[in-house]
Amino acid sequence: MIPLELYLLVSALLFVIGVIGVLIRREAIVIFMSIEMMLSAVGIALVAASRVYEALDGMILAFLGMTVAASEAAIGLAIFVLLHRTYKGVKVDDINLLKG
Repeated sequence: MIPLELYLLVSALLFVIGVIGVLIRREAIVIFMSIEMMLSAVGIALVAASRVYEALDGMILAFLGMTVAASEAAIGLAIFVLLHRTYKGVKVDDINLLKG
């Protein structure tokens, strides 16, 4: 059996890559994919801990996280398509749509 530390190491690496993607990149799609990567990293950590400690709590939370990620992907993709049609690009710095 693979030890829990390796799962947590992979999860931490994915999470850090996601954080770096959010902080460095300015393209909205890349930021969105980085957030999805961070959610996946949390899911890996929850499932690994759940399997090691033989409890279903982590797997249930990971399933809940997958449903949130799926709904976020659907809504985010719809927003990106709308912004791309309107502004011919989805750069975060150029869009100030939510200003009052």
